[in-house]
Amino acid sequence: MPPQRIHLSPPHLTGHEAAALQSVLDSGWVAPAGPAIATFEAAIAAATGFRHVLATASGTAALHLAFRVLDIAAGDEVWAPGFTFIATVAPAVQMGAVPRFLDVDPACWTLDPHLLRHELRAAARRGRLPRAVVAVDIYGQSAELDAILDACRPWDVPVVSDSAEGLGATIRGRHAGRGARIAALSFNGNKIVTAGGGGALASDDPLYVARARHLAHQAKDPAPHYQHTATGHSYGLSSLLAAFGTTQLAALGARVAARRAIFDRYRAALSDLPGISFMPEASWGMSTRWLTGILVDPARFGADREMLRQALDLAGIESRPMWKPLPDQPVFRDAPRAGGAIAAALFARGLCLPSGTGMAEADQDRVIATIRGACRA
Repeated sequence: MPPQRIHLSPPHLTGHEAAALQSVLDSGWVAPAGPAIATFEAAIAAATGFRHVLATASGTAALHLAFRVLDIAAGDEVWAPGFTFIATVAPAVQMGAVPRFLDVDPACWTLDPHLLRHELRAAARRGRLPRAVVAVDIYGQSAELDAILDACRPWDVPVVSDSAEGLGATIRGRHAGRGARIAALSFNGNKIVTAGGGGALASDDPLYVARARHLAHQAKDPAPHYQHTATGHSYGLSSLLAAFGTTQLAALGARVAARRAIFDRYRAALSDLPGISFMPEASWGMSTRWLTGILVDPARFGADREMLRQALDLAGIESRPMWKPLPDQPVFRDAPRAGGAIAAALFARGLCLPSGTGMAEADQDRVIATIRGACRA
């Protein structure tokens, strides 16, 4: 019988989810309303330090609402790093905005603030500043948000933080994303804690969250009948998922420690291999190491990233190439860009290893042995 497949980042249950779900079922509050939602939002606020939180159906929904409350309109430019998932910009593009992709810093793999500053100055000279800049936390590493905010401040360009991959990470002692006008979080099934889906919009400004809450529930005006002065969305989170997520959030600290321990164990076991290097940790904060990212130098390792991925797959181990840069995606082939060599190199050489906190040491040993066996140096 073949060994059980090792997945990249599967959900890890605490053991308390069933009781939480049953409690909601017993209460009858199963719709996107009721006490379970308020409890989940309060738990998110407590875990992140954000003063105001709106639970949403997904992280993408939170980003869409962020762009709505910032009044992104057709023809506006929205800037983001090219090294990210498509959801970072997809809602803005669907609203008619034009994405512009900037390269990342090789020291942290997040948006390069020096390049951003240079591009903002050039945009100001041509009278075409972006309507918003999206900073993105990558694989559990916070973006260099303070430098990004400093670059945008002279032009009063708002910053949105896509912190879907940053839950639990820190930047200079505060939670990832804090300082941006609005942050978006994700509780998708592969995240460090999950609600079985769902997301959240967070801000220290109550007006942004209040407007987002209005839009998330079909923008219904206060009236005894259905009345609307704007169109909204059905982006509320189910009370069942909220209760699930609340139990998961209680384990966030332990999950961060476990993911970091998994990363450290990979690094200790593989760092002696020629051509293998690991994602750096930025000096300004703590990464959760949501996923362990490695770079493969084929000239030294004797096999390229894709050959290693295939070897892992044959051994029943899921791994995944790092983000294909958005400027290289067919849907964005005509989008403006600045730089891109760093993001392209990360995609060409980068691989994410299984990092689920429920994996046994024996599973990690299988991954390590397979990587060592694939080395042809």
